Amino acid sequence: MIAGKDFIQFINRLDPNLREGAFAHWPMSIHGSFDEKPPALKFLLPGMISGSVGALVAPGGAGKSMLALQMATWLVTGADTLGLGPVTVTNAAVAYLTAEDPLLVLAHRLHALGQQLSTRQRELLAENLFLMPLEGFRPNIRCNSWLSALESLAGESDLLILDTLRRFHDADENSSSEMSEIISRLEAITARTGCSVLFIHHVNKGSTQTFGTDQQQAIRGSSVLSDNVRWQAYLAPMTGKEAESFRINEQNRTKYVRFGLSKCNYSAGLPSENWLIRSEGGVLLPTALHRNTVPMRSPRRASI
Repeated sequence: MIAGKDFIQFINRLDPNLREGAFAHWPMSIHGSFDEKPPALKFLLPGMISGSVGALVAPGGAGKSMLALQMATWLVTGADTLGLGPVTVTNAAVAYLTAEDPLLVLAHRLHALGQQLSTRQRELLAENLFLMPLEGFRPNIRCNSWLSALESLAGESDLLILDTLRRFHDADENSSSEMSEIISRLEAITARTGCSVLFIHHVNKGSTQTFGTDQQQAIRGSSVLSDNVRWQAYLAPMTGKEAESFRINEQNRTKYVRFGLSKCNYSAGLPSENWLIRSEGGVLLPTALHRNTVPMRSPRRASI
């Protein structure tokens, strides 16, 4: 008698893609895992394994949409405008759905980004990046027709980017049960297609006020949004204190942002400090910053 036979039947009946009586889901083979070394983990983005759900979190206006577009470009073309290193997959396809920005804004971003690419890289991006604005629509992942449409698109892609998550559902962000449902639906897409899903999201007000936007808990809404994903990246504007340590004046401070990972379950991820500078057209480029290590002198007391 097979242990858990009834549960195995139950799980397989839940899979809508299986015909009645078919089986595709089985418990782990313990002996098989002991005897055979499993394949190496396949990483799509630095620290993010293929077929998983991740989040990119940042305050409004920090440049997270441009960052996501540049990561998509890196994945598709290998053009390393962010200093991420060589890509780990070949012939990747990315689908990027933005429900925030209009067509003209996207055109400006692409034009600026195109200045950083070779002719061949432009061709690859045109062939393998599906970039579509959804301005005027109300996409809702809780609606089965939208879920099916997203799953179909994911089936043709290695990475599906949703910009921003708030625009893709009608649930209460502060409800742990409703946000758990949203993440579960995204995980269903990855499980059925093997495509990774990256959603873009905002930080909460508290983290902005305390300059803690690089923390895992900075994500707006229920903590489930962070707890239930295995990869979370941040884009943090340079603080006044950081600017002072780098001897950057207040006027130029807003040009700099710090990119990193606040949650990375399956690898070391990225170095702790990856500074980017906002160039023409909003394109983010790596920059080397050096902290001022000379201690500040105490003011001398006036002689009596």
